Amino acid sequence: MAGEGLARSEDLNSCFEKLMMLAFAAGKSGGSEGGVKMEGVVITEWKDIPVELLLRIVSLVDDRTVIMASGVCSGWRDAICLGLTHLSLSWCKNSMNSLVLSLAPKFTKLQTLVLRQDKPQLEDHAVETIAGYCHDLQDLDLSKSFKLSDLSLYALAHGCPNLSKLNISGCTAFSDVGLEYLFEFCRKLKILNLCGLRQRVLDATAVSCSF
Repeated sequence: MAGEGLARSEDLNSCFEKLMMLAFAAGKSGGSEGGVKMEGVVITEWKDIPVELLLRIVSLVDDRTVIMASGVCSGWRDAICLGLTHLSLSWCKNSMNSLVLSLAPKFTKLQTLVLRQDKPQLEDHAVETIAGYCHDLQDLDLSKSFKLSDLSLYALAHGCPNLSKLNISGCTAFSDVGLEYLFEFCRKLKILNLCGLRQRVLDATAVSCSF
């Protein structure tokens, strides 16, 4: 356990150093549109970073660093969770399902979520968790989620009414019944990637789609 704590501390220190370099860059560009001024702000510890600057930095770093930063303290967690609207977990190769279950209840303001996989990891209960918390979601990528069933579509239909773009290419377990149910509730859906789905599903979708 001590080894794990030390490793986490080293990760956070590395994250802090990375954020500090970006904070300096943001401060240098403070005069430009959208920049953040750092005049009068002395940053030596995590808690010293103002929320406005933190969110500016978060927009510049990779998603893995964003997730790590959200675990630093309650103030950072609240600021990042409320300010983050775009997230990709495609870099997660082995534990995406567990990560989604952990993050979805926190990042409730997400509008874009990319869960593209090289090997199938996501299961229905992860998508159900997303639908239960991320009601502002507009763009969702579930491509190559071979383990998902129509239960995921039913959950999205009820929990994510603002969906306008959905990538379910390679999700071969989805049926025409499940998709028709989704269309009934997600009226804003305009872009749909169905590559790799069964021909019966594609034919039924072509008939039922009104967009």
